[in-house]
Amino acid sequence: MSQQITLNVNGEAHVVHAEPDSMLLYALRDNLGLRGPKFGCGLSQCGACTVLMDGKAIRSCVMPISAVGSAKIITLEGLGTAERPHPLQTAFIAEQAAQCGYCINGMIMQAASLLQRNPQPSRDDIKKALNGNLCRCGTHMRIVRAVERAAGRVSG
Repeated sequence: MSQQITLNVNGEAHVVHAEPDSMLLYALRDNLGLRGPKFGCGLSQCGACTVLMDGKAIRSCVMPISAVGSAKIITLEGLGTAERPHPLQTAFIAEQAAQCGYCINGMIMQAASLLQRNPQPSRDDIKKALNGNLCRCGTHMRIVRAVERAAGRVSG
């Protein structure tokens, strides 16, 4: 049975009507019209649906909306704007890290979580953090360089 649920997304309270066991990804995309998080596998294995929940990268395709509670959700749209992009967004553009672009949401959100915890990660730290995010196009090295570029310009 559908319920009225309030979510804090990108700094604003949003009321959605959804089944409590429906996944956060569907509320973000279907109810709020956000297109950053993508449906990839639905099994928490590819990372395309990654968002930040209270600063921690989580897979929204397996997070029941009822488990979110009062947590603050940040999506790719909440990191920066077209006028003031987040340093990671700027770095991904500068490094031409996107080919098809499907994985980029997850890569950027996972990297944002890493840089909040560790503003100066080593290349190995970056690779380890992004290990669970899949890119089928093979732009892995450009993605790693983009995170390296953003490191130091992102404050925790």
